[in-house]
Amino acid sequence: MSGRLRGPRWPHTLRARLTAGLVVLLAVSCAAVGVAAVIELDGFLTGRLDQQLTEVGTQFPASLEHKGQTSTDHDADDRERGDTRRQAPGTFGARLLNGTVTNAAVVPADKDEATTDLKVTLTARDRRELAAVPVDGRSHTIHLSSLDRYRVLAAKGRDGDVLITGLPLESVEATVHRLEAVEAIVFGAALLITGFAGALWVRWSLRPLSRVAATATRVSELPLASGKVTLPSRAPESDPRSEVGRVAGAFDRMLGHVEDALTHRHASEERLRSFAADASHELRTPVATIRGHAELALLHPDPVPPKVTRALERIASESTRMGVMVDEMLLLARLDAGRPLEHRPVDLTHLVLDAITDARAAGPDHRWTLQLPEEPVTVTGDAHRLQQVLANLLANARLHTPVGTKVTVTVETELPGGPTYLVVHDDGPGVPAEVQPGVFERFTRADRRRNEGTGGGAGLGLSIVAAVTEAHGGSVSLESRPGSTTFTVQLPSA
Repeated sequence: MSGRLRGPRWPHTLRARLTAGLVVLLAVSCAAVGVAAVIELDGFLTGRLDQQLTEVGTQFPASLEHKGQTSTDHDADDRERGDTRRQAPGTFGARLLNGTVTNAAVVPADKDEATTDLKVTLTARDRRELAAVPVDGRSHTIHLSSLDRYRVLAAKGRDGDVLITGLPLESVEATVHRLEAVEAIVFGAALLITGFAGALWVRWSLRPLSRVAATATRVSELPLASGKVTLPSRAPESDPRSEVGRVAGAFDRMLGHVEDALTHRHASEERLRSFAADASHELRTPVATIRGHAELALLHPDPVPPKVTRALERIASESTRMGVMVDEMLLLARLDAGRPLEHRPVDLTHLVLDAITDARAAGPDHRWTLQLPEEPVTVTGDAHRLQQVLANLLANARLHTPVGTKVTVTVETELPGGPTYLVVHDDGPGVPAEVQPGVFERFTRADRRRNEGTGGGAGLGLSIVAAVTEAHGGSVSLESRPGSTTFTVQLPSA
Protein backbone atom coordinates (compact mmCIF):
# COMPACT_ATOMS: atom_id res chain seq x y z
CA MET A 1 0.00 0.00 0.00
CA SER A 2 1.72 3.15 -1.25
CA GLY A 3 -0.04 5.54 1.09
CA ARG A 4 0.50 3.76 4.37
CA LEU A 5 2.13 5.66 7.17
CA ARG A 6 5.81 5.21 7.81
CA GLY A 7 7.56 5.47 11.12
CA PRO A 8 10.19 8.11 11.85
CA ARG A 9 13.39 7.79 9.88
CA TRP A 10 16.27 7.40 12.33
CA PRO A 11 19.84 8.32 11.29
CA HIS A 12 21.82 5.40 9.89
CA THR A 13 25.43 6.29 10.68
CA LEU A 14 26.90 5.76 14.12
CA ARG A 15 28.15 9.35 14.19
CA ALA A 16 24.68 10.72 13.49
CA ARG A 17 23.10 8.42 16.07
CA LEU A 18 25.56 9.43 18.80
CA THR A 19 25.08 13.12 18.02
CA ALA A 20 21.30 12.76 17.94
CA GLY A 21 21.36 10.81 21.21
CA LEU A 22 23.49 13.48 22.85
CA VAL A 23 21.13 16.25 21.70
CA VAL A 24 18.04 14.28 22.78
CA LEU A 25 19.47 13.62 26.25
CA LEU A 26 20.39 17.27 26.63
CA ALA A 27 16.92 18.32 25.45
CA VAL A 28 15.30 16.03 28.00
CA SER A 29 17.56 17.39 30.73
CA CYS A 30 16.81 20.99 29.74
CA ALA A 31 13.09 20.27 29.64
CA ALA A 32 13.20 18.68 33.08
CA VAL A 33 15.17 21.60 34.54
CA GLY A 34 12.90 24.13 32.84
CA VAL A 35 9.69 22.49 34.02
CA ALA A 36 11.00 22.13 37.55
CA ALA A 37 12.10 25.79 37.61
CA VAL A 38 8.74 27.00 36.28
CA ILE A 39 6.77 24.92 38.76
CA GLU A 40 8.95 26.01 41.64
CA LEU A 41 8.77 29.70 40.70
CA ASP A 42 5.03 29.54 40.17
CA GLY A 43 4.55 27.88 43.55
CA PHE A 44 6.83 30.38 45.30
CA LEU A 45 5.14 33.45 43.79
CA THR A 46 1.69 32.03 44.41
CA GLY A 47 2.67 31.38 48.04
CA ARG A 48 3.84 34.97 48.40
CA LEU A 49 0.54 36.14 46.90
CA ASP A 50 -1.38 33.98 49.36
CA GLN A 51 0.64 35.52 52.19
CA GLN A 52 -0.27 39.01 50.98
CA LEU A 53 -3.89 37.95 50.72
CA THR A 54 -3.88 36.79 54.32
CA GLU A 55 -2.32 40.07 55.47
CA VAL A 56 -4.92 42.12 53.55
CA GLY A 57 -7.75 40.25 55.22
CA THR A 58 -11.33 41.33 54.62
CA GLN A 59 -10.97 45.09 55.06
CA PHE A 60 -11.89 45.89 51.46
CA PRO A 61 -14.94 43.57 51.11
CA ALA A 62 -16.06 44.61 54.62
CA SER A 63 -16.29 48.20 53.43
CA LEU A 64 -18.81 47.01 50.81
CA GLU A 65 -21.32 46.11 53.58
CA HIS A 66 -22.38 49.81 53.82
CA LYS A 67 -22.98 50.32 50.11
CA GLY A 68 -26.71 50.29 50.79
CA GLN A 69 -26.63 53.40 53.03
CA THR A 70 -27.65 56.87 51.76
CA SER A 71 -25.22 59.28 50.27
CA THR A 72 -25.41 61.51 53.36
CA ASP A 73 -23.51 58.97 55.38
CA HIS A 74 -20.15 60.68 54.92
CA ASP A 75 -18.40 58.57 57.56
CA ALA A 76 -19.05 55.37 55.69
CA ASP A 77 -17.97 56.95 52.42
CA ASP A 78 -14.77 58.20 53.98
CA ARG A 79 -14.16 54.76 55.52
CA GLU A 80 -14.60 53.14 52.11
CA ARG A 81 -12.19 55.58 50.49
CA GLY A 82 -9.67 54.96 53.21
CA ASP A 83 -9.89 51.24 52.82
CA THR A 84 -9.47 51.62 49.07
CA ARG A 85 -6.35 53.72 49.48
CA ARG A 86 -4.82 51.10 51.70
CA GLN A 87 -5.37 48.31 49.12
CA ALA A 88 -3.08 47.33 46.28
CA PRO A 89 -4.34 48.11 42.76
CA GLY A 90 -6.39 45.27 41.35
CA THR A 91 -7.57 44.04 44.75
CA PHE A 92 -10.98 42.43 44.38
CA GLY A 93 -13.70 42.35 47.00
CA ALA A 94 -17.13 40.76 47.03
CA ARG A 95 -19.95 40.40 49.58
CA LEU A 96 -22.26 37.38 49.44
CA LEU A 97 -25.44 36.99 51.40
CA ASN A 98 -27.21 33.64 51.39
CA GLY A 99 -25.02 32.52 48.44
CA THR A 100 -25.85 35.58 46.34
CA VAL A 101 -23.36 38.29 45.43
CA THR A 102 -24.74 41.61 46.71
CA ASN A 103 -21.72 43.79 46.06
CA ALA A 104 -18.44 43.39 44.10
CA ALA A 105 -15.67 45.89 43.42
CA VAL A 106 -12.04 46.14 42.42
CA VAL A 107 -9.41 48.71 43.41
CA PRO A 108 -8.42 50.68 40.30
CA ALA A 109 -4.86 51.47 39.30
CA ASP A 110 -5.55 55.15 40.09
CA LYS A 111 -6.77 55.25 43.71
CA ASP A 112 -8.04 58.83 43.33
CA GLU A 113 -10.93 57.63 41.13
CA ALA A 114 -14.46 57.94 42.49
CA THR A 115 -15.83 55.07 44.40
CA THR A 116 -18.49 54.55 41.79
CA ASP A 117 -15.72 53.45 39.50
CA LEU A 118 -14.87 50.57 41.86
CA LYS A 119 -17.79 48.48 40.75
CA VAL A 120 -17.17 45.47 38.52
CA THR A 121 -19.65 43.72 36.27
CA LEU A 122 -20.04 40.02 37.00
CA THR A 123 -21.58 37.41 34.75
CA ALA A 124 -23.81 34.64 35.99
CA ARG A 125 -20.89 32.26 35.70
CA ASP A 126 -18.70 34.61 37.81
CA ARG A 127 -21.39 34.78 40.49
CA ARG A 128 -21.68 30.99 40.61
CA GLU A 129 -17.90 30.63 40.84
CA LEU A 130 -17.74 33.16 43.70
CA ALA A 131 -20.57 31.42 45.52
CA ALA A 132 -18.64 28.13 45.22
CA VAL A 133 -15.54 29.46 47.03
CA PRO A 134 -15.34 27.55 50.32
CA VAL A 135 -14.95 29.41 53.63
CA ASP A 136 -12.01 27.32 54.85
CA GLY A 137 -9.31 29.90 55.51
CA ARG A 138 -7.36 28.81 52.40
CA SER A 139 -6.70 30.61 49.12
CA HIS A 140 -8.27 29.41 45.85
CA THR A 141 -7.86 30.30 42.20
CA ILE A 142 -10.86 31.48 40.18
CA HIS A 143 -11.36 33.08 36.78
CA LEU A 144 -13.49 36.21 36.45
CA SER A 145 -14.64 37.08 32.95
CA SER A 146 -13.80 40.79 33.15
CA LEU A 147 -10.77 40.54 35.45
CA ASP A 148 -8.91 37.32 34.44
CA ARG A 149 -7.50 34.91 37.06
CA TYR A 150 -7.50 35.74 40.81
CA ARG A 151 -6.40 34.15 44.07
CA VAL A 152 -9.30 34.62 46.50
CA LEU A 153 -9.84 34.06 50.23
CA ALA A 154 -13.37 33.78 51.74
CA ALA A 155 -14.23 34.68 55.36
CA LYS A 156 -17.44 35.19 57.32
CA GLY A 157 -18.65 38.77 57.85
CA ARG A 158 -20.38 40.47 60.78
CA ASP A 159 -23.91 40.10 59.45
CA GLY A 160 -23.84 36.43 58.58
CA ASP A 161 -22.58 37.24 55.12
CA VAL A 162 -19.42 35.99 53.32
CA LEU A 163 -16.64 38.37 52.42
CA ILE A 164 -14.25 37.45 49.57
CA THR A 165 -10.93 39.16 49.01
CA GLY A 166 -8.86 38.51 45.89
CA LEU A 167 -5.50 39.51 44.38
CA PRO A 168 -4.73 39.21 40.65
CA LEU A 169 -2.44 36.47 39.35
CA GLU A 170 -1.33 38.61 36.41
CA SER A 171 2.06 39.51 37.93
CA VAL A 172 2.73 35.88 38.86
CA GLU A 173 1.81 34.64 35.38
CA ALA A 174 3.84 37.39 33.68
CA THR A 175 6.92 36.44 35.70
CA VAL A 176 6.44 32.73 34.96
CA HIS A 177 5.91 33.38 31.23
CA ARG A 178 9.03 35.52 31.14
CA LEU A 179 10.99 32.69 32.74
CA GLU A 180 9.58 30.28 30.15
CA ALA A 181 10.65 32.58 27.31
CA VAL A 182 14.14 32.97 28.77
CA GLU A 183 14.43 29.20 29.22
CA ALA A 184 13.30 28.56 25.61
CA ILE A 185 15.93 30.96 24.26
CA VAL A 186 18.76 29.79 26.52
CA PHE A 187 18.02 26.08 26.18
CA GLY A 188 17.47 26.38 22.41
CA ALA A 189 20.84 28.09 21.99
CA ALA A 190 22.44 25.49 24.25
CA LEU A 191 20.98 22.67 22.14
CA LEU A 192 22.25 24.22 18.89
CA ILE A 193 25.73 24.83 20.25
CA THR A 194 25.88 21.41 21.90
CA GLY A 195 24.64 19.70 18.73
CA PHE A 196 27.31 21.37 16.59
CA ALA A 197 30.10 20.85 19.14
CA GLY A 198 28.92 17.29 19.81
CA ALA A 199 28.97 16.45 16.11
CA LEU A 200 32.57 17.70 15.86
CA TRP A 201 33.56 15.79 18.99
CA VAL A 202 31.93 12.55 17.86
CA ARG A 203 33.48 12.89 14.41
CA TRP A 204 36.91 13.42 15.92
CA SER A 205 36.44 10.48 18.31
CA LEU A 206 35.32 8.14 15.51
CA ARG A 207 38.09 9.02 13.05
CA PRO A 208 39.89 5.69 13.57
CA LEU A 209 36.65 3.83 12.93
CA SER A 210 36.08 5.85 9.75
CA ARG A 211 39.55 4.85 8.56
CA VAL A 212 38.75 1.21 9.27
CA ALA A 213 35.51 1.54 7.28
CA ALA A 214 37.38 3.17 4.36
CA THR A 215 39.94 0.38 4.36
CA ALA A 216 37.22 -2.26 4.48
CA THR A 217 35.49 -0.58 1.54
CA ARG A 218 38.67 -0.68 -0.54
CA VAL A 219 39.18 -4.35 0.32
CA SER A 220 35.57 -5.18 -0.64
CA GLU A 221 36.17 -3.66 -4.09
CA LEU A 222 39.16 -5.90 -4.83
CA PRO A 223 38.76 -9.00 -7.05
CA LEU A 224 39.64 -11.77 -4.60
CA ALA A 225 38.40 -14.74 -6.61
CA SER A 226 41.67 -15.49 -8.40
CA GLY A 227 45.05 -14.09 -9.27
CA LYS A 228 47.51 -12.15 -7.18
CA VAL A 229 45.85 -9.76 -4.77
CA THR A 230 47.54 -6.77 -3.14
CA LEU A 231 45.60 -5.57 -0.12
CA PRO A 232 45.56 -1.85 0.72
CA SER A 233 47.50 -0.38 3.61
CA ARG A 234 46.31 -1.18 7.07
CA ALA A 235 44.14 1.12 9.15
CA PRO A 236 46.16 3.72 11.10
CA GLU A 237 47.11 2.79 14.62
CA SER A 238 44.73 3.83 17.38
CA ASP A 239 44.71 3.69 21.13
CA PRO A 240 44.38 -0.05 21.90
CA ARG A 241 42.68 0.80 25.20
CA SER A 242 39.60 2.17 23.40
CA GLU A 243 36.88 0.15 21.73
CA VAL A 244 37.64 1.72 18.36
CA GLY A 245 41.31 0.95 18.79
CA ARG A 246 40.56 -2.70 19.54
CA VAL A 247 38.33 -2.92 16.46
CA ALA A 248 41.08 -1.38 14.29
CA GLY A 249 43.67 -3.76 15.70
CA ALA A 250 41.48 -6.82 15.15
CA PHE A 251 40.71 -5.66 11.62
CA ASP A 252 44.40 -5.25 10.83
CA ARG A 253 45.16 -8.74 12.12
CA MET A 254 42.31 -10.14 10.04
CA LEU A 255 43.67 -8.42 6.92
CA GLY A 256 47.06 -9.94 7.65
CA HIS A 257 45.56 -13.44 7.82
CA VAL A 258 43.56 -12.84 4.65
CA GLU A 259 46.64 -11.60 2.82
CA ASP A 260 48.63 -14.66 3.90
CA ALA A 261 45.82 -16.96 2.78
CA LEU A 262 45.53 -15.21 -0.59
CA THR A 263 49.28 -15.38 -1.08
CA HIS A 264 49.31 -19.13 -0.36
CA ARG A 265 46.31 -19.64 -2.63
CA HIS A 266 47.95 -17.73 -5.47
CA ALA A 267 51.15 -19.72 -5.07
CA SER A 268 49.14 -22.95 -5.13
CA GLU A 269 47.28 -21.82 -8.24
CA GLU A 270 50.54 -20.95 -9.96
CA ARG A 271 51.98 -24.35 -9.14
CA LEU A 272 48.83 -26.03 -10.42
CA ARG A 273 48.85 -24.00 -13.65
CA SER A 274 52.51 -24.73 -14.16
CA PHE A 275 51.91 -28.43 -13.59
CA ALA A 276 48.93 -28.50 -15.98
CA ALA A 277 50.87 -26.65 -18.65
CA ASP A 278 53.96 -28.82 -18.25
CA ALA A 279 51.94 -32.04 -18.15
CA SER A 280 49.88 -31.05 -21.18
CA HIS A 281 52.99 -30.06 -23.09
CA GLU A 282 54.79 -33.29 -22.21
CA LEU A 283 51.77 -35.44 -23.07
CA ARG A 284 51.36 -34.05 -26.57
CA THR A 285 54.28 -36.01 -28.01
CA PRO A 286 53.50 -39.48 -26.54
CA VAL A 287 49.81 -39.12 -27.41
CA ALA A 288 50.69 -38.18 -30.98
CA THR A 289 53.12 -41.12 -31.12
CA ILE A 290 50.46 -43.56 -29.95
CA ARG A 291 48.00 -42.26 -32.52
CA GLY A 292 50.64 -42.49 -35.25
CA HIS A 293 51.54 -46.07 -34.42
CA ALA A 294 47.87 -47.07 -34.30
CA GLU A 295 47.19 -45.50 -37.68
CA LEU A 296 50.35 -47.06 -39.11
CA ALA A 297 49.28 -50.50 -37.86
CA LEU A 298 45.89 -50.07 -39.50
CA LEU A 299 47.63 -49.41 -42.83
CA HIS A 300 49.66 -52.64 -42.65
CA PRO A 301 48.95 -54.75 -45.83
CA ASP A 302 49.04 -58.09 -44.07
CA PRO A 303 45.74 -59.55 -42.86
CA VAL A 304 44.88 -58.55 -39.28
CA PRO A 305 42.27 -60.29 -37.11
CA PRO A 306 39.05 -58.25 -36.76
CA LYS A 307 39.43 -57.91 -33.00
CA VAL A 308 42.93 -56.49 -33.42
CA THR A 309 41.65 -54.06 -36.06
CA ARG A 310 38.85 -52.97 -33.75
CA ALA A 311 41.34 -52.48 -30.91
CA LEU A 312 43.65 -50.40 -33.11
CA GLU A 313 40.74 -48.26 -34.27
CA ARG A 314 39.72 -47.60 -30.65
CA ILE A 315 43.32 -46.74 -29.74
CA ALA A 316 43.49 -44.29 -32.64
CA SER A 317 40.12 -42.74 -31.71
CA GLU A 318 40.87 -42.38 -28.02
CA SER A 319 44.37 -41.05 -28.65
CA THR A 320 42.86 -38.44 -30.98
CA ARG A 321 40.37 -37.45 -28.28
CA MET A 322 43.14 -37.40 -25.69
CA GLY A 323 45.23 -35.18 -27.96
CA VAL A 324 42.35 -32.71 -28.23
CA MET A 325 41.93 -32.75 -24.46
CA VAL A 326 45.65 -32.15 -23.92
CA ASP A 327 45.56 -29.20 -26.32
CA GLU A 328 42.54 -27.74 -24.55
CA MET A 329 44.14 -28.12 -21.12
CA LEU A 330 47.32 -26.48 -22.39
CA LEU A 331 45.28 -23.58 -23.83
CA LEU A 332 43.42 -23.09 -20.53
CA ALA A 333 46.67 -23.18 -18.58
CA ARG A 334 48.17 -20.52 -20.85
CA LEU A 335 45.07 -18.33 -20.55
CA ASP A 336 45.11 -18.70 -16.76
CA ALA A 337 48.74 -17.65 -16.75
CA GLY A 338 47.74 -14.44 -18.49
CA ARG A 339 49.56 -15.15 -21.73
CA PRO A 340 48.55 -12.33 -24.10
CA LEU A 341 46.53 -13.03 -27.21
CA GLU A 342 46.84 -11.35 -30.56
CA HIS A 343 45.03 -8.03 -30.92
CA ARG A 344 44.33 -7.51 -34.58
CA PRO A 345 41.24 -6.52 -36.52
CA VAL A 346 39.20 -9.67 -37.12
CA ASP A 347 36.33 -9.99 -39.62
CA LEU A 348 33.81 -11.76 -37.41
CA THR A 349 31.39 -12.23 -40.30
CA HIS A 350 33.99 -14.22 -42.23
CA LEU A 351 34.71 -16.39 -39.18
CA VAL A 352 31.00 -17.16 -38.75
CA LEU A 353 30.65 -18.18 -42.42
CA ASP A 354 33.60 -20.56 -42.15
CA ALA A 355 32.34 -22.01 -38.84
CA ILE A 356 28.84 -22.65 -40.28
CA THR A 357 30.36 -24.37 -43.29
CA ASP A 358 32.36 -26.68 -41.02
CA ALA A 359 29.31 -27.31 -38.83
CA ARG A 360 27.15 -28.30 -41.81
CA ALA A 361 29.78 -30.76 -42.89
CA ALA A 362 30.05 -32.26 -39.39
CA GLY A 363 26.28 -32.28 -38.70
CA PRO A 364 24.36 -32.57 -41.98
CA ASP A 365 21.24 -33.73 -40.12
CA HIS A 366 20.88 -30.39 -38.29
CA ARG A 367 19.40 -27.25 -39.79
CA TRP A 368 21.98 -24.45 -39.76
CA THR A 369 20.87 -20.85 -40.39
CA LEU A 370 22.58 -17.45 -40.37
CA GLN A 371 21.47 -13.93 -39.48
CA LEU A 372 24.20 -11.47 -40.46
CA PRO A 373 24.17 -7.68 -40.89
CA GLU A 374 24.57 -6.20 -44.32
CA GLU A 375 27.99 -4.75 -43.52
CA PRO A 376 30.92 -6.84 -42.24
CA VAL A 377 31.45 -6.73 -38.46
CA THR A 378 35.00 -6.27 -37.23
CA VAL A 379 36.33 -6.88 -33.74
CA THR A 380 39.79 -6.71 -32.22
CA GLY A 381 41.26 -10.00 -31.05
CA ASP A 382 42.88 -13.31 -31.88
CA ALA A 383 41.28 -14.77 -35.00
CA HIS A 384 42.36 -18.34 -34.22
CA ARG A 385 40.95 -18.25 -30.69
CA LEU A 386 37.70 -16.60 -31.79
CA GLN A 387 37.36 -19.31 -34.43
CA GLN A 388 37.75 -21.84 -31.62
CA VAL A 389 34.96 -20.10 -29.64
CA LEU A 390 32.60 -20.45 -32.62
CA ALA A 391 33.62 -24.04 -33.27
CA ASN A 392 33.05 -25.03 -29.63
CA LEU A 393 29.61 -23.37 -29.44
CA LEU A 394 28.45 -25.02 -32.70
CA ALA A 395 29.90 -28.38 -31.68
CA ASN A 396 28.10 -28.09 -28.35
CA ALA A 397 24.81 -27.42 -30.15
CA ARG A 398 25.41 -30.34 -32.52
CA LEU A 399 26.43 -32.90 -29.89
CA HIS A 400 23.76 -32.08 -27.31
CA THR A 401 20.69 -31.76 -29.53
CA PRO A 402 18.82 -34.42 -31.49
CA VAL A 403 18.77 -34.76 -35.27
CA GLY A 404 16.69 -32.08 -37.03
CA THR A 405 17.36 -29.35 -34.44
CA LYS A 406 17.51 -25.84 -35.88
CA VAL A 407 20.65 -23.91 -34.93
CA THR A 408 20.75 -20.17 -35.66
CA VAL A 409 23.90 -18.03 -35.52
CA THR A 410 23.38 -14.26 -35.25
CA VAL A 411 25.87 -11.41 -35.33
CA GLU A 412 24.61 -7.99 -34.31
CA THR A 413 25.81 -4.62 -33.03
CA GLU A 414 23.58 -2.18 -31.17
CA LEU A 415 25.40 1.12 -31.79
CA PRO A 416 28.49 2.16 -33.76
CA GLY A 417 31.47 1.62 -31.51
CA GLY A 418 29.35 -0.40 -29.09
CA PRO A 419 29.75 -4.08 -28.16
CA THR A 420 29.27 -6.84 -30.70
CA TYR A 421 27.03 -9.80 -29.88
CA LEU A 422 27.52 -13.31 -31.23
CA VAL A 423 24.40 -15.38 -30.50
CA VAL A 424 24.03 -19.15 -30.98
CA HIS A 425 20.45 -20.35 -30.52
CA ASP A 426 18.90 -23.81 -30.91
CA ASP A 427 15.44 -25.25 -30.34
CA GLY A 428 16.67 -28.44 -28.72
CA PRO A 429 15.72 -29.91 -25.34
CA GLY A 430 17.78 -27.32 -23.41
CA VAL A 431 20.46 -27.49 -20.74
CA PRO A 432 19.33 -29.21 -17.51
CA ALA A 433 18.58 -26.68 -14.78
CA GLU A 434 20.99 -28.31 -12.33
CA VAL A 435 23.84 -27.95 -14.83
CA GLN A 436 23.30 -24.33 -15.85
CA PRO A 437 24.99 -22.62 -12.85
CA GLY A 438 28.31 -24.36 -13.60
CA VAL A 439 28.00 -24.83 -17.35
CA PHE A 440 31.14 -22.74 -18.03
CA GLU A 441 33.24 -24.53 -15.42
CA ARG A 442 35.81 -27.09 -16.42
CA PHE A 443 34.88 -30.75 -16.85
CA THR A 444 31.16 -29.94 -16.61
CA ARG A 445 29.24 -32.51 -18.65
CA ALA A 446 25.49 -32.66 -19.12
CA ASP A 447 23.44 -35.87 -19.44
CA ARG A 448 24.01 -37.10 -22.98
CA ARG A 449 22.21 -40.42 -22.85
CA ARG A 450 19.99 -39.22 -25.72
CA ASN A 451 23.16 -38.89 -27.85
CA GLU A 452 24.93 -42.13 -27.00
CA GLY A 453 27.50 -42.96 -29.55
CA THR A 454 28.47 -39.38 -30.33
CA GLY A 455 31.60 -39.66 -28.26
CA GLY A 456 31.31 -36.24 -26.69
CA GLY A 457 34.14 -34.25 -25.19
CA ALA A 458 35.81 -33.84 -21.83
CA GLY A 459 33.67 -30.94 -20.68
CA LEU A 460 36.25 -28.28 -21.52
CA GLY A 461 34.62 -26.74 -24.61
CA LEU A 462 32.44 -24.17 -22.87
CA SER A 463 35.12 -23.36 -20.31
CA ILE A 464 37.43 -22.51 -23.24
CA VAL A 465 34.67 -20.31 -24.68
CA ALA A 466 34.42 -18.42 -21.37
CA ALA A 467 38.20 -18.13 -20.91
CA VAL A 468 38.87 -16.88 -24.46
CA THR A 469 35.97 -14.43 -24.30
CA GLU A 470 37.15 -12.99 -20.98
CA ALA A 471 40.70 -12.74 -22.36
CA HIS A 472 39.24 -10.53 -25.11
CA GLY A 473 37.55 -8.32 -22.53
CA GLY A 474 34.08 -9.75 -23.19
CA SER A 475 31.59 -12.03 -21.48
CA VAL A 476 29.41 -15.04 -22.26
CA SER A 477 25.99 -15.95 -20.85
CA LEU A 478 23.42 -18.73 -21.16
CA GLU A 479 19.62 -18.70 -21.20
CA SER A 480 18.03 -22.11 -21.53
CA ARG A 481 14.66 -23.78 -21.19
CA PRO A 482 13.07 -26.73 -23.02
CA GLY A 483 12.81 -25.76 -26.68
CA SER A 484 15.12 -22.72 -26.50
CA THR A 485 18.82 -22.47 -25.63
CA THR A 486 20.80 -19.29 -26.28
CA PHE A 487 24.52 -18.67 -25.79
CA THR A 488 25.40 -14.96 -26.07
CA VAL A 489 29.01 -13.84 -26.49
CA GLN A 490 29.65 -10.13 -26.01
CA LEU A 491 32.84 -8.73 -27.52
CA PRO A 492 34.17 -5.18 -27.63
CA SER A 493 34.12 -3.72 -31.12
CA ALA A 494 37.24 -2.76 -33.00
